[in-house]
Amino acid sequence: MEAINTRRSIRTYTDQEIESDKIEKLLRAGMQAPSSGNQQSWEFLVIQDKESLDILSLMSPYSRLAAKASLVIIPLNNDDRLKFAENWQQDLSAATENILLEAVALGLGTVWLGVAPNEEKIGYIANCFELPANLKPFALIAIGYPAKGSENKFVDRYDKTRVHYEKY
Repeated sequence: MEAINTRRSIRTYTDQEIESDKIEKLLRAGMQAPSSGNQQSWEFLVIQDKESLDILSLMSPYSRLAAKASLVIIPLNNDDRLKFAENWQQDLSAATENILLEAVALGLGTVWLGVAPNEEKIGYIANCFELPANLKPFALIAIGYPAKGSENKFVDRYDKTRVHYEKY
C-alpha cells in the first residue's frame, strides 16, 4: 500500500539518468498487469534520447515536461494481438498504473500524460516514431528522479461521502 499511498504526479526531475536495471523493472511491472482475456496486447517504446524527448514535449502544452524527463515510456497497443478490442484502453491503463507504482518503489517520479483516445495525439506520436498502423500509442509516462521538493508523499484522499453500500 505504501506505493499506492505515496504516488503523486511528479513533473520536475533531476538530471540523473535512470539505470538500465530500473528501466527493465518498470517494463516488467507493466507486463505483469491484468488484461482482458489475457490478451496482453501491449508493447512499450522506451525513449531516452534528448532530441526525441524534445519532440515528445511538443505533443501538447501538457507534455512540455517530457523534455526534462530522463526517460519516457510510451505504452502501445498492438491491434494484431487483440481478442477483445473494446478493452484495450483498460488493459493499457492497468499496465501504465503498474509502471507508475513500480517507479515509486524504485525512488523515481512519474507523470501519466494522456494520449488515447485523442486521435491528434495518437497521430503525432505515430508519425514521430514511424509506428506501423497496428500500433496505437496510449500514453506518455515521463520518468525521472524527483527534483527537491517534488518527491512522492502521502496525501489522504479518502472521502467517506463517496462510498455507498448496496444502493446509492
